[in-house]
Amino acid sequence: MNEINRFMEFLDSAPSSFHAAHAVAEQLVEAGFTRHDEAQPWDASPGGHVIVRDGAVMAWFVPEDANEKSGFRIIGSHTDSPGFSLKPQPDSTQHGWHQLGVEIYGGPIIPSWFDRELTLAGQVILTDGSERLVNTGPILRIPHLAIHLDSSKEFSIDKQKHVHPIMGLAEATSEAITEQVSSGSIADLIAGQLGIDEADIASWNLITAPAQPAGLFGANADFLASSRMDNLSSVFASLTALLRAVEAGDSGSDIAVLAAFDHEEVGSASTTGAQGPILSEVLERTATAMGVDREGYLQMLRRSSCVSADAAHSIHPNYAEKHDPHNPPIIGGGPVTKINSKQRYASNARTIALWENACRAAMVPIQNYVSKNSVPCGSTIGPATATALGIDTVDVGVPMLSMHSAREMIGVSDQLWLSQALEAYLIH
Repeated sequence: MNEINRFMEFLDSAPSSFHAAHAVAEQLVEAGFTRHDEAQPWDASPGGHVIVRDGAVMAWFVPEDANEKSGFRIIGSHTDSPGFSLKPQPDSTQHGWHQLGVEIYGGPIIPSWFDRELTLAGQVILTDGSERLVNTGPILRIPHLAIHLDSSKEFSIDKQKHVHPIMGLAEATSEAITEQVSSGSIADLIAGQLGIDEADIASWNLITAPAQPAGLFGANADFLASSRMDNLSSVFASLTALLRAVEAGDSGSDIAVLAAFDHEEVGSASTTGAQGPILSEVLERTATAMGVDREGYLQMLRRSSCVSADAAHSIHPNYAEKHDPHNPPIIGGGPVTKINSKQRYASNARTIALWENACRAAMVPIQNYVSKNSVPCGSTIGPATATALGIDTVDVGVPMLSMHSAREMIGVSDQLWLSQALEAYLIH
């Protein structure tokens, strides 16, 4: 199976951040990495190691000759994507319909989510404290209002009233509706899929995702369309790069780190987000387990660097005026270096040179994104990582159209080039 087919398989297997984190860990364990419990003594012995904390996954590979003079080569990304998260006590009935209450997560392009079959996926916590993953399959839909019933002919929504997805039908009478909801609730459906009693469910962290699988399109199948490529495109590229670098066995004495955070789409301020302690704990505990003291650890950080990999805005042919005319990245032009003088991205002259050297070593084309002065840009985990640890960081990613849509678009060649450049960063 080639890399793009594996990527599409990965996309389809990861409808939530929790699924993505577990899928990454599973592939690393299959490749010989050891999965660890954070509550146990840390392991920094030579070889690969991985932890999963909810929707985040961290992996580190320690070379045989790693020592206090080593540094960390970090690839950062994030596992979450915009969507609609399931509220507690979500079941309701309106006019014979059974609907679910949801909360908007991140910044989805809301119209793109209408009239799509949606799955509900994520983490379920049981009363005994254990965790289960669930992916319901296509059970939901947010329907448009027919154009004949909208005299304005313009799409506008009330975010509280109009984005409640339909799950099924309810009976016509109030008594029957109550009976229908209590016997056919979303909790009952989830319990059935997990093979447990509804009473065993303590809580959940579930989000919608389009059920349509990833697919190639275009005259020459040059493009890939899928949900959640912001930012699973970077998660998978970093996983591929790490596995190849380990197989090549040519990373010197530096410790390669994969850091895939959760909650980037809502600001990264969580125990699994880039503003939280998870990465710093991995780095410091690794150094400590190697016998390095605090001063030595801080010296290791000064020898370290981070590539923050997240999707970039390709120029849109119908809205070209939204881009700076001299820095318009395009799908098919290679990975994008993201630059912003207001520090919305962490790239600076030194880290740009570091990344471009890696791209040249991998023989990968280079292009830049700088926002138009009158149009704001987004941000990434890059500034949070650079701020928290003081590590030189560069922001990069594949060019993308329809970012935050229910179905985004990238170029096949760009995805391949990104993993090749990330591999070169780890081994050169």
